[in-house]
Amino acid sequence: MKRQKRNPSERAFIKGYMAGFEGKSRSLCPHETQKTRHDWLNGWREGRNDQWDGFNRQASMEKINNL
Repeated sequence: MKRQKRNPSERAFIKGYMAGFEGKSRSLCPHETQKTRHDWLNGWREGRNDQWDGFNRQASMEKINNL
């Protein structure tokens, strides 16, 4: 079964979430365009919040898969 490609906005959010959850700096955002940068930073913020709230790696992966 073929997997559908995710849209760039969703992909940026997920990548940002993982970076935030792993404790990486938000200055590492790789996106230049306003929309994808905004989505990446929103994901980063949510990832940081989940890390601070005590989510473990498994819980964060389940959250991402349910997006």
